[in-house]
Amino acid sequence: MKSRLLRWGALAVALLAAGPISGAPTVYPTGTTIYQPGKAWNGYTVLSALGTPAVIVLDMNGREVWRWDGYDLSAGGPARVLPGGVVVAPKGVFPRHLENNALVAENFDGEEEWRFDHAEPIALEAGRQWSARQHHDWQLSTFPGGYYSPSFTPSLAGASVLLLTHTSHSDPAIADVMIDDDKLIELDAKGKVAWEWRAGDHIGELGLTPAMRAAIGRLAKRDGFDWLHVNSAAYLGPNKWFDGGDKRFDPKNVIISSRQASLIAIVARDGKVVWRLGPDSTTSPEAKALGQVIGQHNVTMIPEGLPGAGNLLLFDNGGAAGYGDPSPISPGGDTIYQRATSRVLEIDPVTLALVWSYSAPNFYSFNISGAQRMPNGNTLITEGTTGRVFEVTPDKDIVWEYLAPPSTGTRPSVAIYRAYRIPYAWLPQVAKPAEVPVARPNPARFHVPAG
Repeated sequence: MKSRLLRWGALAVALLAAGPISGAPTVYPTGTTIYQPGKAWNGYTVLSALGTPAVIVLDMNGREVWRWDGYDLSAGGPARVLPGGVVVAPKGVFPRHLENNALVAENFDGEEEWRFDHAEPIALEAGRQWSARQHHDWQLSTFPGGYYSPSFTPSLAGASVLLLTHTSHSDPAIADVMIDDDKLIELDAKGKVAWEWRAGDHIGELGLTPAMRAAIGRLAKRDGFDWLHVNSAAYLGPNKWFDGGDKRFDPKNVIISSRQASLIAIVARDGKVVWRLGPDSTTSPEAKALGQVIGQHNVTMIPEGLPGAGNLLLFDNGGAAGYGDPSPISPGGDTIYQRATSRVLEIDPVTLALVWSYSAPNFYSFNISGAQRMPNGNTLITEGTTGRVFEVTPDKDIVWEYLAPPSTGTRPSVAIYRAYRIPYAWLPQVAKPAEVPVARPNPARFHVPAG
């Protein structure tokens, strides 16, 4: 049985597909709406836009400078562009299970250079076929955090590849139906599976109370139950904590985020969970000061070479998530934490001190979304459900903003799963574009130009 949060998400998509919501504005600016070239970290922005069968690259003025067609990002993605104009992104979707059949790398001209599609077979109408069963995230060992840092030059050559995947199996300790469990797979440089980890095997290490586990079992009404819904997985990468002797933060360890359980955890190479925040993230005085983290996405350790390196960066969605006892606000016990606002948090993983955060009136994305720290200290934020990507300074001033027009996709949805900023030099095939300042629109004067 899907959680109420998933049902709300489906309702939102249906409303978008049906057209403008009654009472909502029907005229609004799209594209790049704010741009201060002297304060932004200038480069190209790579979009993983839901409902768009392409990976799209924009310049700072919102102009499309390149795209790779044939990619299905409806299961999340994400798409990343590597130096030299190599794109890595998922292809082929298995809709019921919200997953992709293959992770593929193509060069600038669209020629395939690498593919993985052999995690396990799946049943389709045409018969059984092999699939990666990849969903929501993947990572290169040469690309800590999955976004640009001057300390790393990511490449597929010689890299291990981490995939977040599904695997279907029965486990009475979790539920009485067939579950879609989250499984980490690491491929070596030759494309062979060198390490794997299955979440259900470690349910006792995830901090789930008896009430939470009872809710999971009670809500499992059909095969394919997505009990944990992990939505990000990333290598920690080199960091000061490990260099200082804290073995929990081994660079090869993997940090995962479970939206449904509102849980963040670090998985060690021996399979043990060695660090976590949540499911109840208010159980210690330090964590209580953060407030409850709800339905979060895109949890990474800020890579070396960037301001805040070693701290955790995440998009704390809010919305409704978390398992527990049924209540008037959560009759099924699947949405016990609720908050109708979002936050971006930077957290010291040792002390749990809040280092930096961003929130604002009307800033809210109930699912998807993400955040990227950039070399000048700014943070690129994807407010996914609204199709908004914006860049803020450490003082929280918006110096760049992009709003996706409805025409971005093949359906009216403007949702952006995640966006990344890359240096101009990573796409040498494209001439560096002009950087034209864009003043913030004045709502009192904005209008549709006369025909």
